Amino acid sequence: MRVEIWSDIACPWCYVGKARFEKALAAFPQRDQVEVVHRSFELDPGRAKDDVQPVLTMLVKKYGMSEAQAQAAEDNLGVQAAAEGLDYRTRGRDQGSTFDMHRLLHLAKEHGLQDELIRRLYRANFAEERSVFNDDERLVEIAVGAGLDEAGVRKVLADPQAYADAVRADEREAAQLGATGVPFFVLDRRYGVSGAQPAEVFERALTQAWGER
Repeated sequence: MRVEIWSDIACPWCYVGKARFEKALAAFPQRDQVEVVHRSFELDPGRAKDDVQPVLTMLVKKYGMSEAQAQAAEDNLGVQAAAEGLDYRTRGRDQGSTFDMHRLLHLAKEHGLQDELIRRLYRANFAEERSVFNDDERLVEIAVGAGLDEAGVRKVLADPQAYADAVRADEREAAQLGATGVPFFVLDRRYGVSGAQPAEVFERALTQAWGER
């Protein structure tokens, strides 16, 4: 069975949702027969690479929150992440374009390293101090740590067209499937689960999708 997950590295609920899904998958009796594929979805497609701003600034502008409300939302996410055993910095994070990260995830897919790379990108963005945005050297460091060849990573980052079509194809497919936000989980092209649902919801979806194969 194949599970496709549309997500974005800048999406905190994707970070939490991945952990909840993995908890459900670990308890699933047929887990060794489940293939997980990560698909690209940018929350802010077309954003300039050098357009980096604090998360709180983005929340205030995008959702009309006060700064206090934006900080409360981040604090809540910190609590949700901690409940899943994840580290989450509720202060001082920034946000920018994730296009290059998605391109690298397609490179990683070809080498069987996609899940390892996305895990490291999430941790770098949400738990570590150094920004992952507009910093090719940071992305090289993370990708090489995931097992990718440095020369190959640098070649992709140097060519804005490398895997660009693959990223856009994923995003078009998400739209065709009716996904307006992420995370979005598709099980065997039979069932869709939207959002960072509790592990129990994913357990039921896995069981149902498997039973109807």
